[in-house]
Amino acid sequence: MLAQSLIRGFISLLHPRMLALMLWPMLVALALWIGLALAFWGRAVAAIDLLLRGTPVVEFMFAIAPLAVIAAQLGWILLALLFVPLVLLTTTVIVGLFAVPAIVAHVAERDYPQLARRQGGGVIGSAWNALVALLWFALLVALSLPLWAVPPLWPVLPFLLLGYLNYRMFAYDALAEHASAEELKEILRRDRAPLLLLGLAVALAGHIPLAGLFAPVYGGLAFTHYALARLQALRSAPIEGVARRIE
Repeated sequence: MLAQSLIRGFISLLHPRMLALMLWPMLVALALWIGLALAFWGRAVAAIDLLLRGTPVVEFMFAIAPLAVIAAQLGWILLALLFVPLVLLTTTVIVGLFAVPAIVAHVAERDYPQLARRQGGGVIGSAWNALVALLWFALLVALSLPLWAVPPLWPVLPFLLLGYLNYRMFAYDALAEHASAEELKEILRRDRAPLLLLGLAVALAGHIPLAGLFAPVYGGLAFTHYALARLQALRSAPIEGVARRIE
């Protein structure tokens, strides 16, 4: 079901409505971080340089002539490297908060028109889910900070963290409109591992050059396809069970 959800999510992404939906969250995120960069870039660079000054790694870099040039601009370089992930992260949060209802409506209308809406979630539940997701994400980032000093983990940690955030942001909202409260809890409990794997797959797509621009909306589509297909299967399971007993 995971592979099918990823493929169907990609097909849905090609629809003009979804391509248009992809633009505004990204533009809002870009405007936000460009504004923050213009306002606080110099102070942020100075703070990072002060924080890293005197650490063994930086002192070692200053001792070697070619690396000394990099060490002198380390704050600027680190902020530049963080800019794209921060834009992608912010776009994911915006899509999760504001665009998933439009994504769910699009997928349900085209692929699951007979699936009844039982509205087990709501605006308050969605907002609470987003808040908890962001708090857990911030905690995991803080706990993993020492590991960021290990070079082999640099590409792995953002992938894992963003995959977790995708799972927490998208899974609930993809089900909230159609699942009952009981169905919502049941699917999130039973499918925790597949949903996390789906989040990691979307995070991997986000690390592909240019494809990262599509990743947040693609993630919403892939999670919606998985969630609605899973809900449809869950509702049909009792009927199939009765048919087997009759036979």
